[in-house]
Amino acid sequence: MSDYRGPGVYIEEIPSPPPSVEPVETAIPAFIGFTEKGPTEPTRLGSMSEYRQSFGGPDNDIGRFTVVDDESIESPGIPSTPRYRLYYHLEMFFANGGGDCYIVSAGNYDGAIDNRRLEDALNRLADEDEPTLILFPDAYEDPYDLYKKALAQCADLKNRFLICDVKQQEDEADPIRSSAEEFRKGIGSDNLMFGAAYYPDLETTLSHRYEEDEIGVVVKGNREIQILRHSEETIQADDEKAKESLYHAEGGDYQSAYKQIKAEIASVRLTLPSGGAIAGVYARVDRSTGVWKAPANVSLNRVSAPEVQIGDKEQGDLNAPPSGKSINAIRSFTGKGVLVWGARTLAGNDNEWRYIPVRRLVSMVEASITNALGRLAHEPNNAETWETVKAMVQNFLTRLWESGALRGTTADEAFYVKVGLGETMSAEQILEGRLIVEIGMAALRPAEFIVSRISQEMREI
Repeated sequence: MSDYRGPGVYIEEIPSPPPSVEPVETAIPAFIGFTEKGPTEPTRLGSMSEYRQSFGGPDNDIGRFTVVDDESIESPGIPSTPRYRLYYHLEMFFANGGGDCYIVSAGNYDGAIDNRRLEDALNRLADEDEPTLILFPDAYEDPYDLYKKALAQCADLKNRFLICDVKQQEDEADPIRSSAEEFRKGIGSDNLMFGAAYYPDLETTLSHRYEEDEIGVVVKGNREIQILRHSEETIQADDEKAKESLYHAEGGDYQSAYKQIKAEIASVRLTLPSGGAIAGVYARVDRSTGVWKAPANVSLNRVSAPEVQIGDKEQGDLNAPPSGKSINAIRSFTGKGVLVWGARTLAGNDNEWRYIPVRRLVSMVEASITNALGRLAHEPNNAETWETVKAMVQNFLTRLWESGALRGTTADEAFYVKVGLGETMSAEQILEGRLIVEIGMAALRPAEFIVSRISQEMREI
């Protein structure tokens, strides 16, 4: 307390507690694919309405209907799986608990899926710190080079994780085995701890989204009618447009055919790869429990059934193959619905990194601590700074342990933090301006300690 003798304003500086480590967000997926319009730089958004405002709607690949007469139509054969899937993956993401996400547009709809453009979009994502998951909804047909490059980016940055879709192979005899073998052959063997694969595709309750003036119509014997329906505003602005609109043409004589076409489109339920729904599950589980909880034994919304039924034997082959390249099954159970029934990374033979929650927990801890240590750059590399670092990391890990993220009946059993001369650094390393923190954590599954060595360049002021 200062000795106040005369009137005036006095300032007292109160020492602040050590800087804290704030956990980074853990379920911010980046969807890389093609869009109707919009920017190509990574864009964060939080709803379908925001997406539509910035990037437009889905591609229309429904085809052209033929009206035979006012009572019957001929369908063009509506595809159950859209050519461009990003829009519908987002719908599944939000339906299954997703929140904020990033969209990285590789370009607009032009009829071709160009993986080089998707790779360029992936490279643009590398400069963003917030995304923690990567998905390629539009690379389903030939994704392997993209998957390998994404796994390399995940391993380099160590703050993100890849969700892979296993393409369904047309093999009537054994579709599960052939699909798994094709995926394992294509995915390679590098950086597998940073990704997870899911199988099979999902039969959803979604239907094609479309604008009525985008649906082509041909009426036999009448070449003027071209689309399903113009809006009332369009007709009011130009009454000649009524001739082009099936709903309005001939004073409404074709409205029965119009309703049939609408019903035909609505009857086709979409079959989609699971990635969007799985990303939503990750977000839901992280929000309700934490990143340390396995995103498994969780039901999927807007899903009627998996495209292929998987039994216990088939799942054993997917989950623990000799190659170690685990594939997580999505299964249907009586009375429970459709569940995510696996939580392994692609590194199924790696005892340390076999489980998704372990890899993602460690990534979260590393990113959070790295961010916090950045504030101490250029501080004196001495015992006082070491104690500050140790206190802030211990407080952070203690909060995680109290939340149930780490195993152990006491904090000492759950983690350790080492920093200092003779413990983690030599005198030469200190002279080089290096501050090295060693952290050990007892992850819930498996129970081994996983050690992270984090280096921060220090410079004395």
